[in-house]
Amino acid sequence: MESRQAAPIDRKEIPGLMNPMTSLTVRKCDSLEEFQACVDLQREIWGEADLDVEPSTTFIIAVETGGQVLGAFDNRRLVGYTLALVGLRNGAPYLHSHMTGVAAGYRDRGVGRSLKMFQREEALGRGIRLIEWTFDPLELRNAHFNLNRLGAICRRYLPNLYGITSSPLHRGLATDRLVAEWYLDSPRVLAAIARETNDPLEAPATIHLPAELEQWKANDPTRVQGTQARLRTEFSNWFGKGYAALAVRTLPADPAYLLAPWSDF
Repeated sequence: MESRQAAPIDRKEIPGLMNPMTSLTVRKCDSLEEFQACVDLQREIWGEADLDVEPSTTFIIAVETGGQVLGAFDNRRLVGYTLALVGLRNGAPYLHSHMTGVAAGYRDRGVGRSLKMFQREEALGRGIRLIEWTFDPLELRNAHFNLNRLGAICRRYLPNLYGITSSPLHRGLATDRLVAEWYLDSPRVLAAIARETNDPLEAPATIHLPAELEQWKANDPTRVQGTQARLRTEFSNWFGKGYAALAVRTLPADPAYLLAPWSDF
């Protein structure tokens, strides 16, 4: 995969991004009050016990050590945020986007995309060309956003990464996660964020999800666990053969991950 280096941008001169469909502004958080607002929103979204909540000190350290704390504001109210930590991958700096959360009343309104677009611009302005994050492979909407709309790829599967958490959103399941790799200035990503790609229908390999998965999440946890175990095996097998997950097929009757050989990195 070829890539190009974005022109450098002074971190202090990156403006807040305004979503034209709303009064939303996305910008960096830089005060103790804003970091605490991120913690409060985190509690609201995930509903975790205190020991599972990231404290405000984590947000402070992220900013002070080269990471990111980005906020989406409706006027002065924080309605979404992203927390990213700096890391080193193959000798180059990258960001691990640890948390992105959006308040319930603001979902499906472009807040998450606005946060990711600002995150990408800010990272490229510092010469950082890779952002990674993890997501639940059972959440097809997240997979569609990450792979189809942002152009990320997945080549790693991490079983029960965080252990069993107290969040009701995790439903008592093992926290299996796919790792999204977002190569910020690659042709694939540029095409995806310009909405020049559509959901592909064919691929050399597929991993199917049951059409009834959302229903099972509500009333049949045993089947959800069985699906999780199957995905764990299938993803591990394909990744071990050098394949990457490049897209998801979102047809209601036949949702699936689409995989192909990947050897550019």
